[in-house]
Amino acid sequence: MLFDVKIQRTAGAEDLPLPQQMSEGASGFDLLAAVTEEIQLSPGERKLIPTGIKLEMPAGLEAQVRPRSGLALKHGVTTLNSPGTIDADYRGEIGVILIHCGSDPFTIRRGDRIAQLVFQSVPVVRLVPAATLTVTQRGSGGFGHTGK
Repeated sequence: MLFDVKIQRTAGAEDLPLPQQMSEGASGFDLLAAVTEEIQLSPGERKLIPTGIKLEMPAGLEAQVRPRSGLALKHGVTTLNSPGTIDADYRGEIGVILIHCGSDPFTIRRGDRIAQLVFQSVPVVRLVPAATLTVTQRGSGGFGHTGK
């Protein structure tokens, strides 16, 4: 199924390429840092990084901001609030909350690929109040109740 998603650059981000899939089978569109000057992330530090884009998605679609595996493995840099949800009715600039879990300072430069945007369909759901729920073998067990 094909969805048309409108994209708009914010003022000052006109020089940056639009997000793109980096391979034929990629599910994510790489998001770029629209910073005006280099930003240093110290170990343990988190910052909101602008991307310079806004979206208009049709109802029934959401976008998820997810980490880039290369940044996580090589530098210990990942996204907080992951996946970050962008709702279809949001019209503001997309920002990425990056956190540095590595040991050496990390520099973010204008145009760096910092995260990826994955689009997902959102089902229409109706919550129905119920006096009882079906019993299962798992029951209310959670948070690692089955072992390691």
